[in-house]
Amino acid sequence: MMMKRVLTALVLIPLVLVLVIERPYWLVDLVVALVAEIALWEYCNLANVSGVKTARISSFIAVAFLYFATYWRPELLVTLTGAIPLAILIVCVFHSPLDRALADTAFSVFGVLYIGLSLTTLPLLSQQDNGPALLIFLLFVVWAGDSTALYVGRAWGRRKLAPSISPGKTWEGSIASVSGSLIITGLLLWFAVFLQAHGVTTLSYPGSVIRWLVLAVIVNVAAQVGDLIESAIKRGAGVKDSGTLLPGHGGMLDRIDALLLAAPILWYALIIQQSF
Repeated sequence: MMMKRVLTALVLIPLVLVLVIERPYWLVDLVVALVAEIALWEYCNLANVSGVKTARISSFIAVAFLYFATYWRPELLVTLTGAIPLAILIVCVFHSPLDRALADTAFSVFGVLYIGLSLTTLPLLSQQDNGPALLIFLLFVVWAGDSTALYVGRAWGRRKLAPSISPGKTWEGSIASVSGSLIITGLLLWFAVFLQAHGVTTLSYPGSVIRWLVLAVIVNVAAQVGDLIESAIKRGAGVKDSGTLLPGHGGMLDRIDALLLAAPILWYALIIQQSF
């Protein structure tokens, strides 16, 4: 299982980095939309175990509209976020049994917002002046934290972090996760300076070192909470993984669960910083 996990990562990580660095915006938006749709399908499978019947087609169409707006008219995202729940409610009222209409609507809308809306922050981040650097920072902080937590937790983890949600996670692994994110952030900042000294401006992290270290901690904590949220959903559904799409990693939702909270948190943290 560990070998499958490593091999899958070795295949996917270079592809993701090429996409991030080259960043044709339409392709970033399209790939993220596809990832969101796959993860939403897995989420609907988990939700339906609870006895509801999510409005799959309506939810998929809603997510497609979110990414269409992200590409063409980002200012419409707020309007769509308000309109989508009403549209799905109408669909569920007329297609679900009356005693289940509200539950079907709630589970469907949550999936659209939890997965679809959260991931729209990835193409939005890519559109910033230092978009590739921001996405690389986000991904490396999440990946480094996850990997460090996994290995340290298995070797030295003793005190359970949230035993009722994810028995395998420990406080030792969680602290190691933060440390791993801080180390990779320091390396990224050093590498950015090194590249700029040689005329390469792909990585740009303006501001103080403290600023980026604080952001790394915030993103890491958000990623860990995002991981726990998805674990709670799976435990409620009585399954170990959301799917089997990615060998060694489970489903798409298993692979992106940390990003579902970390990406929007980074987006809003940057907005808040720019306001001061």
